[in-house]
Amino acid sequence: MFRFVPFVFLSQSLAAFAQDLGVPLTWREFSNSRLLAERISIAEDAINTILPQLDTSDAQFNGIGYWQSGNVFSAMANFDHLAGTTVYETQVVDGLSTAFDLYSNFDQYGAYGVRFLSMSLLFRPYHLTRIKIYYRWRLLPGPMSLKYSEPAPIIISCSFSVITTADASSGTQPNKDFAIAGTCFGESMAGGVFWRPTVDDTSINSVTTGLSAFLAETTGDATYTNAAILSAQWIQNLQINADGIILDTVDGADCTRSPASWLFTYNSGKYLEGLSVLKDVTGNSAWTTLMTDIAAAAIKSSVWEGSNGIITEGASPTANNDGVGFKAIFIRGLDEVSVRSSDNSALQILIHSYNDVQYNALLELAANGTSYSSSWPGPPQAFTTWGQLAALDVMVTAINTNSP
Repeated sequence: MFRFVPFVFLSQSLAAFAQDLGVPLTWREFSNSRLLAERISIAEDAINTILPQLDTSDAQFNGIGYWQSGNVFSAMANFDHLAGTTVYETQVVDGLSTAFDLYSNFDQYGAYGVRFLSMSLLFRPYHLTRIKIYYRWRLLPGPMSLKYSEPAPIIISCSFSVITTADASSGTQPNKDFAIAGTCFGESMAGGVFWRPTVDDTSINSVTTGLSAFLAETTGDATYTNAAILSAQWIQNLQINADGIILDTVDGADCTRSPASWLFTYNSGKYLEGLSVLKDVTGNSAWTTLMTDIAAAAIKSSVWEGSNGIITEGASPTANNDGVGFKAIFIRGLDEVSVRSSDNSALQILIHSYNDVQYNALLELAANGTSYSSSWPGPPQAFTTWGQLAALDVMVTAINTNSP
């Protein structure tokens, strides 16, 4: 079992190495000279290559899962914002409308609660998608409408179960039929969010403990700010390993951990995205420091990349799996960090260099025309929907992270 290391120690150890924001010279091709028009064209071609797989009857793309399909719509909306177009407005709005109409809690499996959005639009930046989806911590009433270009957010209800401070103190949670652990490893479980809202599910995941910081930023409501802080602290205190990488799961009943080897890019990506907003909402420089440390650790982690910097996670040429899409979520989270770090040029350079490593690898090592393998170091292969999905955020982000 993974040995818990107190965050007080982690924060000191992270600061010791993570403040080195230099670009490793072992990375493969960490810059590119493509002009904006070419980068837009490459991204649009990548999206158009996956579009024939869209089944408009259920808003899913043939060959990939439900939450993965949500990520495709996110990349499409993000493209329109960054390219200054409305090319994909119809597909995005119609696709999300279909998903919202078909499924309870906007989720194919009902009990998972907004699973379609939890990995994609649900936590998207306030300015990087034309469709704005925000997380509601309680089942609060609120109208929902789809607006592709207006600044007002879509407010959706979420059936995930968050542990409040009172829940942690009492050892009970209203939506669970078991005694919850109020503390694990000497830290409060307040702020953790259960993976599924079913009464017997005990798993609490870093990725489902998504911050309400975007909603706090939009509304200015202290309720959401406090919820975001509580969840950020839960991850801070319980879910960071000695290398600065975000862990996956803690059991809410008996405090057992997921295997130490369960280290996935998207956990770090989602936490970074939330922290980038939380630092702006609160004005607390401690969140900025933590965000910077976690970003540097994740970007340079040997867990999911080689010394050349190319991400190896989710390489699956013959079959789809969840890990294929994790790295796309990671890239998107890093982009939000970059956008919100205009006062830290070294961090911005590191992030755009890292994306360029992936960008150049996809174009030069994994491309088959306008389609891409899920194995970013290559070799190229025939089109797969999951391979294309994984590449989209890299292509779209390249519009944003490089100079015109």
